[in-house]
Amino acid sequence: MIKIILHGCNGHMGRVLTDIIAKDENAEVVAGVDVYTGTPNDYPVFEKMADCNVDADAVIDFSNAAAVDGLLDACVEKKLPVVLCTTGLSEEQLKKVDETAKKIPLLRSANMSLGINTIIDLLKKATQVFAPAGFDIEIVEKHHNRKLDAPSGTAIALADAINEAAGNEYHYIYDRSQRREQRDPKEIGISAVRGGTIVGDHDVIFAGLDEVITISHTAYSRSIFANGAVSAAKFLAGKAAGMYDMADVIREQTK
Repeated sequence: MIKIILHGCNGHMGRVLTDIIAKDENAEVVAGVDVYTGTPNDYPVFEKMADCNVDADAVIDFSNAAAVDGLLDACVEKKLPVVLCTTGLSEEQLKKVDETAKKIPLLRSANMSLGINTIIDLLKKATQVFAPAGFDIEIVEKHHNRKLDAPSGTAIALADAINEAAGNEYHYIYDRSQRREQRDPKEIGISAVRGGTIVGDHDVIFAGLDEVITISHTAYSRSIFANGAVSAAKFLAGKAAGMYDMADVIREQTK
């Protein structure tokens, strides 16, 4: 039985995780951390990770960028593995994440779903075919109207996978409203749509001469992210210090 602390337990994803873990015979939530402590829970809730004095095997974080620094410091102090799912981190915070991974096991992913992480692998292979052939590459992501960061962390992860496969020859364009010039062949356009209750929708478009290939992923509920996060926590518990990602989880599951 893996014991999990939910960081951001009273947010949208925290509530989904609470419900999913309650049905998991091999996992349990032993504590939560959230600035909003008034929501009834079957486990103790602390305002800050530093205040949490409950023993656990791993932390799952779905909070916000402002809370990540304190989370990382506390997890290092408590020697707790952490599954970091919060997006929109600053460059300084990303450096801190890298430094933290030298001290404790840390799994960071912009998207916890099995589908997205499989698509990342597919995109690397597709890029090796379409980039040399001169295909233009665009990414369109859609999310609900409450999402704070744009573009999504997943969209950036998809772009990074493509760019890595192409030898980092591309740069990213987020807004063309002030440009009056032909598209640069070495740019990846990334567009963000915000509206309604869209859970998550990502399209990667390879547009060539007289043909277009689109690789798409649609999330219909947040449970796919929660299930992935729980799998990641089970994977991370007991691991050596280091940086891990969902590809490591998938490899272990498919052995």
